[in-house]
Amino acid sequence: MATNAEPKNSMIDTIKLLVGLLLLIASIVVFYLFPDASLLYRVLGLLAIAGVGAAIALTSTKGKGLLTFMGLARTEVRKVVWPSRQETMQTTLMVFIIVVILSIFLWFVDMFLGWGVKVLLATGS
Repeated sequence: MATNAEPKNSMIDTIKLLVGLLLLIASIVVFYLFPDASLLYRVLGLLAIAGVGAAIALTSTKGKGLLTFMGLARTEVRKVVWPSRQETMQTTLMVFIIVVILSIFLWFVDMFLGWGVKVLLATGS
């Protein structure tokens, strides 16, 4: 038995996403069409039109999926055990020390290789 994985209202969702995108583009165009208007009014207009476009796009199936994903991501971030200040300072110090040691090591390797190249080039002439 074949099932159709595509939802029946995909055309409506496509239209919603297209309208949201067009409103976003229109908000940017309107922002730049009126350079003589106050910047405050232009920004508020941009935010208002873009907000309406985003609200329309978020009513689609993909928009609802995005909202669900964002909610789940927020829940996961709340579960994270953040390090204490002392742990952060100790880890930062260890990284700094390793970087300094590695830098000195690479400096010596570079000096040795430079010396080797000079010796090889000096004997060749």
